[in-house]
Amino acid sequence: MILRSLTFVIGTGRSGSTALSRILNTHPDVLSLNEFMASVGDAAFPAGRLSGARFWDALFRPTPYFAAMLRSGLPMPEFLYTRRPGRYSAETTGIPALSLMVLPHLSDDPDGLLDEVRAAVTQWPERTAAAHHEALFDWLCARFGRTTAVERSGYSTGWASKLRATFPYARFVHLHRHGPDCALSMSRHPGYRTITLMREIRERTGVEDFGDLTEAHVRLLPPDLAPLLGERFDPALVRDRQFPLRRFGALWSELVTQGVQFTDGLPAGQATSLAYEDLLDHPRTELARLAAFAGVEPHAEWLDGACAWLDGGRRGTAARRLTASELDDLTASCAPGTRALAAR
Repeated sequence: MILRSLTFVIGTGRSGSTALSRILNTHPDVLSLNEFMASVGDAAFPAGRLSGARFWDALFRPTPYFAAMLRSGLPMPEFLYTRRPGRYSAETTGIPALSLMVLPHLSDDPDGLLDEVRAAVTQWPERTAAAHHEALFDWLCARFGRTTAVERSGYSTGWASKLRATFPYARFVHLHRHGPDCALSMSRHPGYRTITLMREIRERTGVEDFGDLTEAHVRLLPPDLAPLLGERFDPALVRDRQFPLRRFGALWSELVTQGVQFTDGLPAGQATSLAYEDLLDHPRTELARLAAFAGVEPHAEWLDGACAWLDGGRRGTAARRLTASELDDLTASCAPGTRALAAR
């Protein structure tokens, strides 16, 4: 087996995490799994044993909520495949789960790489989802000459407990950013605007899983929410809606508190935290610490190149453009998460 260690970077997203994936991808020993968990979701972790062909179906099937956003003309900047489209289209074939964000991060020919993955995975024997994932990560490490896998997805703290149960040996990094700045960034992002509306649908209907929604549930929803459950919707329902900033502050607090509680409960050596602001202020120190935690050498050449990906001028500037009352309201909504980080 080539894979020597597995690390998951969890966090709220909108916290420099995409830049971190790019930085990790330049390390000669790191397989950077960009948005892997966000892409495959629960579909790739069924209970029991499954064949290689069935595991492949979970990796290939388009992610439903991302597919709906694309069909509706509401793409996210993280969707790498749509920048240089290949044989797959959101309107016709659908874009495979692995192809949207994971494979274009690793290769300039994501369609060719997808074919390689398909040829390997479909031949694999029946085994658990965890064993299939380990085999996939090991295969990708061999394919790209890497030895350590680091998965990073935005909006991922909710996955942490399941990942811990599935990969008990894995290491976890809690990446976080100053609350008001992060929440403000969320408020401008189509994905987080959609997430906020989907959370509202859950609250109004009382269901945890959208698979449990009935036609009666949908009929009770207001006309500006019900269409979001369809295969296609008017993007203005998300793009042009006015949101109170405090809703994103509350979301940031919830996710940050979740991340703190999870990582604080892990054994020493299996968890660490990384502040976006520290990464900007002390990039060489923090990246060297991160590399050591993940089990790879912090090569000087890698550190030199990595620093170019980080823009220190962005530190703590976004929220300061708000009015005093807006900033006070947003800061108050972020207070629970801020307290959780301070208590750590």
